[in-house]
Amino acid sequence: MHPTSHRPRTPDLAPRFIQSSASEYIELFVGVGASRVRDIFKQAKEKAPCIVFIDEIDAIGRQRGAGMGGGNDEREQTLNQILTEMDGFEGNSGVIVVAATNRSDILDSALLRPGRFDRRVQVALPDVQGREEILKVHVKNKKLAENITLTDIAKRTAGFSGADLENLMNESAILTARRNKKAITMDEINDATDRVIAGLEGRSLTDNASKKLIAYHEAGHAIVGTLLPYHDPVNKVTLIPRGQAKGLTWFTPGEDQSLISAAMLKARIAGALGGRAAEQLVFGSGQVTTGAGGDLQQVERMARSMVTQFGMSEVGSIAIDDGGFMGPSYSEDLSKKIDEAIKHISDECYLNALTILMKNRECLDRVADELCELETMTGDRLKEIVAEYTEIPEKLAAV
Repeated sequence: MHPTSHRPRTPDLAPRFIQSSASEYIELFVGVGASRVRDIFKQAKEKAPCIVFIDEIDAIGRQRGAGMGGGNDEREQTLNQILTEMDGFEGNSGVIVVAATNRSDILDSALLRPGRFDRRVQVALPDVQGREEILKVHVKNKKLAENITLTDIAKRTAGFSGADLENLMNESAILTARRNKKAITMDEINDATDRVIAGLEGRSLTDNASKKLIAYHEAGHAIVGTLLPYHDPVNKVTLIPRGQAKGLTWFTPGEDQSLISAAMLKARIAGALGGRAAEQLVFGSGQVTTGAGGDLQQVERMARSMVTQFGMSEVGSIAIDDGGFMGPSYSEDLSKKIDEAIKHISDECYLNALTILMKNRECLDRVADELCELETMTGDRLKEIVAEYTEIPEKLAAV
């Protein structure tokens, strides 16, 4: 007999997997959490090679010593036990610990030092290819119309997370069932996208005066956004209320929103102020409404970030801490400069929006009239109308 036939059978070296949530370790009785940690790592050693996955580790991994009375509580004892198991005197060869959290900023520094969680993977929002792969998972039990491709849906859902995409397809399926259709069409997907972004659809406006005012407001957003080269392109304009909004103008952001230039931020501020500018231009300063309330809050946030976080103003290339709940920690003189810089950015962008609408008043009237009649306008139709009156600039990248 050949000698190699007496060799022992090679064991299965595929790694085992143990999953747990950090909240399972937190109990009223001191020592229970640490005991559970020891039990899990004991199982992992017996099954090595093994992967131990701890979800929401911030439940027990918060910075130590931050509580009252020294913070010697059950949570800290559990954390100490995890630290010991991960890098103590006993070697845990063959055991890999993986954890997930969305609050990495509050984790204890001992958890993050080399030898423990020394590799960090930032899970960002999926790109168009990632969204397409995620959609493949969520349409396995759903029937799509023949003319729909997942690539088209992925391109129309920039900025969506995996949970948003799951919600989108579930809402699309519900709408399909309500409309007694056999397959999901692009109409259901578009309506579901609107619902995921902006909320439930409300009743159409019946008051002609209010409808006309909102039409001019949304047309102002759309035209200013279309004619600014650094602004995101318009996807759709509608007068159908959703959530708290009486009308909405959707823009399609680019895939990469991690680097945004000052020109793009100012374009977005001007676009947000386009609605108020249209109201003032058409109805006069005395007839402007509260419809721009949300727009003005958005403008203030963007302008303040430009001044205090990104160094995009006369205040200087500095990042200023707002002090959190303790209030600002900078001088009154600097506070005055910040307020003046924010107002300057807002006034400059508002004047830009008003100038654009004054030069294109006929186009503004045309878009508002069609909105009053049809209530919804696509971005392609908007560009067709605007192109009849003026040249549309090519959209430029953020950087």
